[in-house]
Amino acid sequence: MNLFKQFLELVPGEAPLLVGTVTAVSATKTTLQALGGSVVVVRGGGVAIGQKAFYQAGAIVGPAPNLPTYEIEV
Repeated sequence: MNLFKQFLELVPGEAPLLVGTVTAVSATKTTLQALGGSVVVVRGGGVAIGQKAFYQAGAIVGPAPNLPTYEIEV
């Protein structure tokens, strides 16, 4: 029984996959507005301005579907 290995299984290994709306695109970077309203600049492109995109660990992963979002207070 390796306790350290069990501990590492509890810690997420990858950065979370997030969604934002593309607000600007340059040659190597994309500016997104996150769902919470913050502005994020990430590497990569390939998603048009006004479209939603997935980003992870500072880079564009790809386009996200344009689905409605809801905010629920807990």
